[in-house]
Amino acid sequence: MYYAYILRCADGTFYSGYTADLAARVRAHNLGRGAKYTRARRPVTLAYSESFSDRREAMRRECALKRLTHAQKAFLIATQKLEY
Repeated sequence: MYYAYILRCADGTFYSGYTADLAARVRAHNLGRGAKYTRARRPVTLAYSESFSDRREAMRRECALKRLTHAQKAFLIATQKLEY
């Protein structure tokens, strides 16, 4: 199982990514071992995720999430339930 996800950073910005282990990836971001973007914006919280059976699908969705505006991401988060 793979996941595309959106994190809410401490400064109110969003970060999008993909992973095979959602909980471990969020921990890594909060420990400063995630993306460079999130290191200075900790703590981060998981705001949204979608699951995929194929890594390529999760990567495609991550790219699509990254292209959304802040307002579009906020709307997506507000209208969807978290998946684990």
